[in-house]
Amino acid sequence: MSERPGSPSFEPPAGSSPSGPPQAGQPAGQPQAGRAQAPYGQPPYAEPWQASPQWQPPAPGQAPGPLQTRRRTRNGSGRLVALVLVGALLGGGVGSAATLAVTGTGGQVVQGGGTTTPVVQGNGNAVDWATVAKSVEPAVVSITVSSGSSGAQGSGVILDVQGHIATNNHVVSGGQNGQIQVTLNNNTIYNATIVGTDPGTDLAVIKMTDPPKDLTPIAFGDVSKVAVGDPVMAIGNPLGLSGSVTTGIVSALHRPVRSSTSEQQQPQSPFSQGQNQTADSTVVTDAIQTSAAINPGNSGGALVNASGQLIGLTSSIATLGGSSGSQSGNIGIGFAIRADQVRSVTQELIAKGSATTPLLGVTTADGVGTVDGQQVVGAEVKSVTSGSPAAQAGITEGDVITAMDGVPITGSVSLAARVRSQQVGDAVTLDVSRNGGTRQVKVTLVGR
Repeated sequence: MSERPGSPSFEPPAGSSPSGPPQAGQPAGQPQAGRAQAPYGQPPYAEPWQASPQWQPPAPGQAPGPLQTRRRTRNGSGRLVALVLVGALLGGGVGSAATLAVTGTGGQVVQGGGTTTPVVQGNGNAVDWATVAKSVEPAVVSITVSSGSSGAQGSGVILDVQGHIATNNHVVSGGQNGQIQVTLNNNTIYNATIVGTDPGTDLAVIKMTDPPKDLTPIAFGDVSKVAVGDPVMAIGNPLGLSGSVTTGIVSALHRPVRSSTSEQQQPQSPFSQGQNQTADSTVVTDAIQTSAAINPGNSGGALVNASGQLIGLTSSIATLGGSSGSQSGNIGIGFAIRADQVRSVTQELIAKGSATTPLLGVTTADGVGTVDGQQVVGAEVKSVTSGSPAAQAGITEGDVITAMDGVPITGSVSLAARVRSQQVGDAVTLDVSRNGGTRQVKVTLVGR
């Protein structure tokens, strides 16, 4: 494992350079080896996540409220505010309405030889993380984006021997007019270009220019077999320290995480057709939550299981916030985009440079339904688009959707996250509460 000194934050404030002017013989945008760096969170670098109101425990009898986190993007792309819905959401009618839409699939990732071989553990009682790290590190890269006086650092995973790399959109979103460089685990550097981006899922694909012939693509795992408590490892480029690994467990599955640009105040119907705000400015993720330490620069990196297979692409963290001068970083709550969604979206980005958006066709708000005589939280339907899959399935205004394919729906964002994780043409089963009763409705998602 190699570690290189780098910028304390991959998202420096406007007008700052991530590592100062390059030294002679050093590629532009690369951190300077041996150069002392300012402490994380101190000048000249601002904290990558802005302070948010201090979280307070709920009063007796009240449901847990949202845990708000903020992350700061590169100059010119706005700030992202991630709202993590923790626990039940109560109070019918509160929350933002959302017409549900998701990114689908299409095309194929071209695989060649050299894919990472799944690790076979020799001891059934303990995970040999050293073997896992040695197997996976060649498939994980560091990404540096420079544009004028600003820059960004992040991580990525190699998809195929042609040099396609999956990462987060917020890592490379400023790279269209700048320079993108990829550093492999052997410290060799290659230029790269953007193949396609999908801001709605915060995913992107870049491609190395003249890649080496011995690339090692990541191996994908079966996310359906992932369980809470499973051991995992995160590999990436936190704070410019390339090839860093951290371990933990899967803390939760299907955790709804919402992020939106701070320029959009009080977002309304972020996924509705014909609305000013679109999926391009709002990300809703059906995320894997992990205790493995994730910090700025891990974005786009790998979350792998004990066999060294990708189960998620690390993308964001939660933070308690506090005063504007407090530091922000890992508190043991990190989030990754599910590997099955990463695979389907990146396949389509490689095939045509963009991703389609399947549609359910309802606007919802957080609500309360009734299941077997007991009140439960869910997503209350506020309107149904004529001719949409929801309308054809008989969903009506006032219905409360409480589950999808057996996974509980705890509110509007929870439903949006679950729908977003599906693909065009998928048939899903919704548990719908109506007039004190519950019924199951099958809906086939269509593309938009």
